[in-house]
Amino acid sequence: MIRRTLIGLTTVSALALTAAVPSFAADPQPGETLAEDQVFRYRLAAQFPTLDPQLNEETEGFHVIRQLFEGLMNQDSEGNLVPGVAESFEASEGNTVYTFTLREDARWSNGDPVTASDFVYGWRRAADPATASPYQWYVELTQIENAAAVVAGDMEPDALGVEAVDDRTLRVTLEAPLPYFPAMTTYGVLFPAHESTIEAHGDDWTDVENIVSNGAYTLESLSLNEGFTLVKNDQYWDADSVEIERIEGYVIVDDNQALTRYEAGEFDMLEPVPAGTFPRLQEERPDEANSVPRLCSYYYPFNFRAGDDVPEALSDPNVRYALSLAVDRDVIVDQILQGGQEAAYNFTHWATAGFEQPTMPMQEMTQAERDAEAQRLWEEAGSPDLDLRFIYNTSDQHRQIATVVSQMWKQKLGVDTTLSNSEWAVYLEQRREGGFDLARSAWCGDYNEASTFLDLMTTTHGSNDGKYSNERLDQLMAESKTSENPQEIYTEVEQIIYDDTAMIPIYHYALTFLLNPEIKGWPLENVENNWYVKDFYRTASE
Repeated sequence: MIRRTLIGLTTVSALALTAAVPSFAADPQPGETLAEDQVFRYRLAAQFPTLDPQLNEETEGFHVIRQLFEGLMNQDSEGNLVPGVAESFEASEGNTVYTFTLREDARWSNGDPVTASDFVYGWRRAADPATASPYQWYVELTQIENAAAVVAGDMEPDALGVEAVDDRTLRVTLEAPLPYFPAMTTYGVLFPAHESTIEAHGDDWTDVENIVSNGAYTLESLSLNEGFTLVKNDQYWDADSVEIERIEGYVIVDDNQALTRYEAGEFDMLEPVPAGTFPRLQEERPDEANSVPRLCSYYYPFNFRAGDDVPEALSDPNVRYALSLAVDRDVIVDQILQGGQEAAYNFTHWATAGFEQPTMPMQEMTQAERDAEAQRLWEEAGSPDLDLRFIYNTSDQHRQIATVVSQMWKQKLGVDTTLSNSEWAVYLEQRREGGFDLARSAWCGDYNEASTFLDLMTTTHGSNDGKYSNERLDQLMAESKTSENPQEIYTEVEQIIYDDTAMIPIYHYALTFLLNPEIKGWPLENVENNWYVKDFYRTASE
């Protein structure tokens, strides 16, 4: 059995041996003067549907959940693993058994100790079909023993391969060696859960008056579609290192209104900036405007369900390919977004650790050549008369892109498009239920490894909202879990997605945002954009 520390472990080589150092925390530098008012204020682009770690499925909610709760491990400013509730772990039996040692001083906000049983309860809860977690598939993806059977309802949740050996020892048994498993524990669905609180309050357990959490902050107030406040959790094991005392979040759907309010000094962080404004903001506010790689891909999935009123023509891969060819991605990234995004011709983000991005045939064409090929394929398909149902969540940026793309389809192929927008929760439900021909979607890596993108296209993946299915792709992604060098597999999977036009990749993200220079400690080199306010501090105004 080999003992492993948690510092400096990347998500690709999670078992690299390194020296133990203290957890990453707020670290004011010599000469800096801390502000008296240690508060961090930021904008949310949409109201998160839940603060339940096992039920959350989207980014806005996870940013808040990450402040309220803490998993076995966290990340530092570069995305390396650092201790969370776990001080260390041991890997044994060919990396199929992980034993985590929990710190003695971890506490829930009500003073209860955080124990291995809290993780067992949370993970079983996530896998249990009765919970109806939209992230059940994630538990299965971890390769935890019996996860697939539990998720399918064929075994009881207590059959899941996770065990509380004692209060401070959590043992996890995998069905296949997964070197990046420790990195997967940084995602919210694998956070611990406080059983007595959930049993006492049911669906209301995350209400302000009920919630018990174990992170650096606790929930003080929440107003739907307006905002929330968090305050420092004095029970947190590393509370003495936490400088920011209060977090305020403001729900502002309109990007331009959000920019106006940021410029008026109402909050400290605005993400994203309105499409097309980044060059101006970079010139006017060079100390505040940032563009960094963000491990997300923006794409349009097709609806492959039968019986959902999907036009029959979309069952032809050449029709789908023609629609993809007709999208001028350079117009989107260079003229609309203008924030460092890159045109996408494959799914997996180019900045994914250890991933070699394949070059797709479309990528080597000029746009004129793509348009000509699109028109040739369209004519071969009989010039189908299409009126596509396209859905997106309410956002100026999504509307701009969808409008431009629909105009490209109309001008080049004669396709009509009916655009329909909804607020976030309604849009998620509509996308899950299949009320679309194409949908605006984005996938952000839950961990920094290519499988976080490519598993999405497997038949049983819970977030495969287009219900694309390919037997060869499923087989390859299953094989990748035990492959010592899965890059060849990932290349073939990307080729299948491309050849089938299972989706239309649009662009690979860059994170464009404004940050008040008084806020220090932002993790600019963490491509997953996993930020922990406990690591921030506010300096005094000059």
